[in-house]
Amino acid sequence: MRLHEAMRYSVLNGGKRIRPLLVYATGEALGIAPDVLDTPAAAIELIHVYSLIHDDLPAMDDDVLRRGKPTCHCAFDEATAILAGDALQALAFQLIAQAHESISADQRLRMLQQLSIAAGSRGMVGGQAIDLAAVGKELTELELEQMHIHKTGALIRSSVLLAAYTAPALPEKQLNQLDHYAKCLGLAFQVQDDILDIESDTQTLGKTRGADAAAGKPTYPSIIGMSAAKRKLNELYLEAVAALEGLNAPLLLEIAEFTVKRVR
Repeated sequence: MRLHEAMRYSVLNGGKRIRPLLVYATGEALGIAPDVLDTPAAAIELIHVYSLIHDDLPAMDDDVLRRGKPTCHCAFDEATAILAGDALQALAFQLIAQAHESISADQRLRMLQQLSIAAGSRGMVGGQAIDLAAVGKELTELELEQMHIHKTGALIRSSVLLAAYTAPALPEKQLNQLDHYAKCLGLAFQVQDDILDIESDTQTLGKTRGADAAAGKPTYPSIIGMSAAKRKLNELYLEAVAALEGLNAPLLLEIAEFTVKRVR
């Protein structure tokens, strides 16, 4: 079926897989078996890919390149791309509902609630709506931060929390530590994205360089300057690392370092 071809094309087309990596890294820190984490890891990536398909559409960001290849609506057509995104979102929630047998019904319900909030109007979709409304406008740094906490940060935070919710009895202190780490990481990820959109190139990025500036979108470098954006990136990295104090979380530390040093 052409719809399934479009779904596979978008999901299997490369990418950093940072969100599923966060699921497994959080699980490792909490002693959760990897097979228990397979469904939440897949689910969060499917939500992310669905968002990319829809973000790239002509009615939104109108991008033609994603992960170094034609975007879904260019490789197929606009209608198929919309349906592929819709189907991937539905499949993500199906996977959570069918999670590993060791995850209780109450845990699954909590995971479904977290993912639905992160993906909806109070999370990623709400952030995208703010992003579209902000084109050609001047935002304050605080307004920009709020936009990215929703648009980018919500799914990154959800990646960590979904893994944490698979733990049978996680102390509140550890949950709060992981949550704070994820919030800092999500914002750092976006700051680095804004920096790379200026300093990198299209071939390395796998998407059109300078697209945000060309579209008149506010970014950290455009609002606070490149030097201040890089300082903010480092501050967020240090805060994310500090949040993990007392936890045995080497992979989460590696992901934080990767986030601020990545080139695409």
